[in-house]
Amino acid sequence: MTAGELLGRAVARLRIIRGIDPFLEARVLLRRTAGFTDLEIFAFSDRPVTATAARRFSRAVEERRGRVPLAYILREKEFWSIPMTVSPAVLIPRPETELLVERALALTGTAEPLIIEIGTGSGCLAVALAKELPGARIIATDISRRALRVAEANAARHGTGNIRFVGGDLFGALRGLGLEGRADLIVSNPPYVTDGEWKRLTRDVREHEPRRALVSGPTGLEMIRRLAVGGPRFLKPGGALLLEFGAGQTAAVRGLFGSPWARRETAKDLSGRPRVLAAFL
Repeated sequence: MTAGELLGRAVARLRIIRGIDPFLEARVLLRRTAGFTDLEIFAFSDRPVTATAARRFSRAVEERRGRVPLAYILREKEFWSIPMTVSPAVLIPRPETELLVERALALTGTAEPLIIEIGTGSGCLAVALAKELPGARIIATDISRRALRVAEANAARHGTGNIRFVGGDLFGALRGLGLEGRADLIVSNPPYVTDGEWKRLTRDVREHEPRRALVSGPTGLEMIRRLAVGGPRFLKPGGALLLEFGAGQTAAVRGLFGSPWARRETAKDLSGRPRVLAAFL
C-alpha cells in the first residue's frame, strides 16, 4: 500500500471526530509511524509503505479514532517550543499555560532566583523556566510518583540539571527542606475543574487524562485555596505566587488572596480570557 492510500483511508476514519483536522492528524501519525517527512508524503504519495509501518500507522489511527489524545499516541507535546514527553500519568500541556512562563520571567528580578513549582506534572513549566533561567534553582513537586518520573525524564532529556523533584501533597512535599521564607516565586497550574464540569469535558479528556490533575472538587477552588493559605510560608517578602485558573473564576480566585497578600494582578491569555493570577506578599 502507498503512503497516499494509507493517508486517504486514515482521513476517512478520523472524520468522525469533531473539532479536529483529520488530514493534519493523519499526516502527523504517518510521519511518526512510517518515518516519512512532509515532503515525502506530499511529493511521493505513491511511495510504498512497508507492511510493518502500515500496521503501526493503522493501530495509531484506530487509537485516535477511539479518542486517545494525539499527544499520548505520539508520546510527545510541544510546550514553550520544547518537545515534552507525555504519558497518561500526566496532563497534556496546553498552550495557555505558557502564560505562566511569560509572567514568571517578567517577575523574576534576579539572575539566580529560587522558584518552587507545585504540581509539576510533565515538568513542562519547570523545564521551560530552567532553560530560560539557567542560574535559577527550581524545586518541583507532585503527589504522583508516576508524574514525577515523566518530569524527571523531561529534565534529563533537555539537560536541565537545576531542577530538584520531590514527591508529596502541595506544600507538604517541601517539609524539612529548609525553604521557608526563601522563595522568590511559586508557580502552579493546579486542578481547578469542578466535579460538574468534569462530566461535560470531551471524551478525550475524561477517558484518558488524569482526573486528579484537573478536578479540584465541588467548587474548583479547593486547591487554589490551599495555595493561598500555604504560599506565604515559603515566599520571601516581595515574592509572588503565580497560578492558572479557569473561566469564570476570576473574582472568586482574587477573593482568596486577602491578608497577608499585599496585592493581586491578573493576566489574560491570547483569547482575552483572564487566565493567570499573580499574588504578591
